[in-house]
Amino acid sequence: MNQKTLVLVIEDEPSIANFISSVLNNHGYKIMSCRTGKEGLTMAASHCPGVILLDLGLPDMEGNEVIRILRERSNIPVIVISARTQETDKIAALDYGADDYITKPFGTGELMARIRTALRHTIHAGNAKSFQSGDFRIDFERHQVLVGEKNIHLTQIEYKIVALLAKNAGKVMTYDRIIKEIWGPYADNNNRILRVNMVNIRRKIEINPTEPKYIFTEIGIGYRMSDED
Repeated sequence: MNQKTLVLVIEDEPSIANFISSVLNNHGYKIMSCRTGKEGLTMAASHCPGVILLDLGLPDMEGNEVIRILRERSNIPVIVISARTQETDKIAALDYGADDYITKPFGTGELMARIRTALRHTIHAGNAKSFQSGDFRIDFERHQVLVGEKNIHLTQIEYKIVALLAKNAGKVMTYDRIIKEIWGPYADNNNRILRVNMVNIRRKIEINPTEPKYIFTEIGIGYRMSDED
């Protein structure tokens, strides 16, 4: 991991911003910070940070609007850090394109782990040919899925779901976002068909489907592919 990665902190509470900056500095990261969404968008465009830490309750604009604009311009990982704990707030931020969501208060260890995960996701996203997490492997060019040396036979839809999660490894993908990506923008947002497919996928790739190693459920939100090498 490049410990000189630039992190942009968009946070209007001085005490939180100072705490985050101190933690990042102690871990060898470079830091830029600002208090408004407009400043953050300008800094992101001009300095191309490795990851952005974003508060939702900014004084000039809603954090989700910042995410929306960022996603129109780049794929820089965005980690939301917010006091909003409602499931609907988390789902909204993730649907807008956030990579992760941390609720305040949070610990130093959790923050650093989430940053490392976001940066790993950037590395994985740039690898268009294959993906691996433990014994689980995908060859995107051959549309081949393996667990150990065993070739796993997935249906076309099952493969599309697994490939989508793998290309976003470490990132929570909401039910709605997966449905729109796989079945199209006008698909019914009822996630029953997605859950049925996930049961079948886990039965094929997991040793114990009730204790998955590769694809995790974020209850009420969506799924996340393990990004552990």
